Amino acid sequence: MATAPPPQVPPAQPVTFRVRLQRFWFRVTEGLALSQLWSQFENEARASYRLYSKDVEARTPEGLTRGGRRLQVLKEFFWAVMEKLSPARRVLLLLALVFLIIPQSSFTYNGEGGKVYTGEFDSHFWAGLLLFVLLMLEIADRVVMKRDLQIAREIQTWLLPGAPPQIPGLGIAYATRPANTVAGDYYDVFPRPGKTNEENRVVFAVADVAGKSIPAAMLMATFQASLKTLSTAHVDLPELAANMNRYACSNSQGGLRFTTAFLAEYDSAHRTFRYINAGHNNPILRRASGQIERLDVGGLPFGIQPETKYDSATVTLAAGDWLLIFTDGLVEAENARHEEYGEVRVLMELEAAKSFTPADFLKRLMAALDLFVGSTPQHDDVTCMLLKSEAA
Repeated sequence: MATAPPPQVPPAQPVTFRVRLQRFWFRVTEGLALSQLWSQFENEARASYRLYSKDVEARTPEGLTRGGRRLQVLKEFFWAVMEKLSPARRVLLLLALVFLIIPQSSFTYNGEGGKVYTGEFDSHFWAGLLLFVLLMLEIADRVVMKRDLQIAREIQTWLLPGAPPQIPGLGIAYATRPANTVAGDYYDVFPRPGKTNEENRVVFAVADVAGKSIPAAMLMATFQASLKTLSTAHVDLPELAANMNRYACSNSQGGLRFTTAFLAEYDSAHRTFRYINAGHNNPILRRASGQIERLDVGGLPFGIQPETKYDSATVTLAAGDWLLIFTDGLVEAENARHEEYGEVRVLMELEAAKSFTPADFLKRLMAALDLFVGSTPQHDDVTCMLLKSEAA
């Protein structure tokens, strides 16, 4: 019996130069369109400008002539760049600048037997080479730092709650958006057992550490640890806040690294919400009737005065009431015209949220914020916690 011939495999098509160029470009840009690349460049350029302009403005005295001011700005910009490099890299940069300035030169010398040798010194080539070496060193540092920041972000994610807990009569949603890889905002929801079952409560916390990035993230971690530890003691909410404040004062560098916070305990049996506002943005309580209340009772931010006393207040949540707890990154987010998002827009969104679940409304609020901000880079962490009282 004759066997069928093996199937014919078509010959591999040669990879053209155009295909290779497309692959190379895709690898370089990670598939981003030109408009996205330009937007990314604008954001990074603005961030770099803010980084250097702070040093330049701080060191440029007032009263200079226009020409004198320009020279002073150039001088301070030069030192602002230099001082962010290690001494060895400063030398490399100086050599590269010198090689860029001096012209290319040629030389001749007489060898044995009357032979004449000529040569050229391409200073621009050596300048480019030194700048390339400097770039490689800076990229290596950035890669290591990026890896460390990613690990720090993963650790910070572990400190924050996962899915919202199921609490009878209360819908919950929360989200945070760090301005950098790691954030100084903190939020949490966790049970706080009392001496008896009737005294069991659920703690709600939203906090904002002064500053951003690594320093704020480290203090955020200490805030989380101290809150979880101190909450195990059977003390009243004002005393818990006072204990938190004393601990924060020991780590605040004399009040420079303070923390605004909103702490509350929810009693699901009586639907009461007892809270303390430690210098935080006043949460917005929107009643089902449309009435707006601000939760503003409390005291100073944590970490300023060790002996600060804190007052508490209690509100009762009825079916259909909304409570929005947020950090200042929400209302102070700016668009390209330097306009802030503001509480008025937040209230307008709350007005339209009657039939939404907390999770759906949170998505709507974040989408409205994105639409308002556009491509303007985020300058502060944004954290929101939404609570909706439901029918029993």
